[in-house]
Amino acid sequence: MELVVGTALHLRLSSRPSLLVDSKIFAPTMSSSNLSSSSRHFFPRFSADSSRNPSRLAVFAGAVDVDKAERNRFPADVRVTETREPHSTVRLNVEVPPAVCQECYRKALDEFSKRLKVPGFRPGKKIPENILVNYVGRESVQQAAIEAVLKRTLPRAMSSVEGRALKDSVRIATKFAEMTETFSLQDVFRYDVVVDVAPQVAWLLEDKYKNLKIVVEIDDIINAQSASEKELRRRHKGLGSLRIVTDRGLQVGDLVVLDIFAENIDYAESRGEKIPSAERKGFYLDTEEINNLLPGFLGSIIGIRQGETRSFPLQFPESWEQENLRGVRAQFTVECKELFYRDLPELDDSLAGKLLPGCSTLNEVRELILQRCKEVEKNAIEQATDNAILDQLCKIVKVDIPQSLFEEQGRQLYGAKLLQLQAERKLDENQLASLLSEKTVKEYLESERENISKIIKQMLAVGEIFKCENLQYSTDELVKEVENSVAEFKHHNQEYDEERVKQQVQDVLEGAKVLEWLRENAEIQYVHR
Repeated sequence: MELVVGTALHLRLSSRPSLLVDSKIFAPTMSSSNLSSSSRHFFPRFSADSSRNPSRLAVFAGAVDVDKAERNRFPADVRVTETREPHSTVRLNVEVPPAVCQECYRKALDEFSKRLKVPGFRPGKKIPENILVNYVGRESVQQAAIEAVLKRTLPRAMSSVEGRALKDSVRIATKFAEMTETFSLQDVFRYDVVVDVAPQVAWLLEDKYKNLKIVVEIDDIINAQSASEKELRRRHKGLGSLRIVTDRGLQVGDLVVLDIFAENIDYAESRGEKIPSAERKGFYLDTEEINNLLPGFLGSIIGIRQGETRSFPLQFPESWEQENLRGVRAQFTVECKELFYRDLPELDDSLAGKLLPGCSTLNEVRELILQRCKEVEKNAIEQATDNAILDQLCKIVKVDIPQSLFEEQGRQLYGAKLLQLQAERKLDENQLASLLSEKTVKEYLESERENISKIIKQMLAVGEIFKCENLQYSTDELVKEVENSVAEFKHHNQEYDEERVKQQVQDVLEGAKVLEWLRENAEIQYVHR
């Protein structure tokens, strides 16, 4: 059985790389098991280069696609006014002169004339405007002209935010119906475009991220010496036999089977009501494993005999996992159904091979278990240190987070959560379909808003440090990690996008380099709790 020791802090950033997730389909883009421990943090990448990532626009069936020559013919008298809005959003008010509208209107008519067969006119023959408009419909011609105007003016209008615009964040704010209503060949045509831009990281400290003082809280469970002793005890107990206790009451070290009942005794409307979540029948309690036991419970049943029933009051602590029970006073009734003690073999060299295969002496067993625990302790302390650094970074930066970036990161986290549930076979098809609904996803985003925002602030701070300190990773590191990730995908017969895998590995390596730099340049204090 493998040695397991708990870690002190819940990972703020998952040790597995995040997953790029579409709004409807959640699909893994890379595996984490193949990344080295030094690269265990992942900071999702977003692109602020709109030239490499053309944004989708809701008005069109596809993305805006205009060649360089078309962009260079952008009319000089088209005016674009930029206004900053909250959440790192920019509003562009575009004013198109009548001459451009007239040109686009004529182009729309020419396109209809080429594509349509109008009765009485040979293919290719010029069709009078009034006849063509009556045949096609004035509204259709007008809509085609508006689309031509947008195609002509939008790409260059976006040039003011080129290099800052976030991928897939561009949206035309003016409704198409409004455009149709106001479009005229004699007047200026106006429309608004809204786009999220790369947020600026504002440091709240004068020294920014330098000379940080980090306090790392280490849980006692991480202590290698005590963990190794517990592990040896656990293995020793596994070799023993259970015997029924007949002549005494419960002692620490025994195993007892209990029926537990509880009712609320607070002075409230719920007084006297049963507490179903605190009740158990046939509950097996190992008196040496009480980490998740209600404080005071074990002490209240010490000495209880088989067949005996005891009743006692206890109060749930304010830190209790179930929120509805925090601070609640309850009356517990406990019946001892069965009581066992362990008949353990003498702990000596003769048990070495059974305690840990390959060992011949008890000292060898102790040494190997301690060595494993020290490795776990080292990794756990490193992880706790990284978490404390990331938490501190979050406190010393101010970022106006764009909504598109928030949704992208939130959907990644939600997708990773669903994939984990699927891997653990905890979801059937109906449950998965329900969890994939847009309503459920939005509810998750709202409930996790604080956590998602925190992760984004951390990732942006890390990216800023990587750039400011000119940190680098070697090409060999990148190539090796990408190869390992690709091999992992192939091993599990999973599809992958190699370019996306490469980007994610880059993020992992960047994060690892920043954390390494901060560990070396910050004042770190370790406090046991």
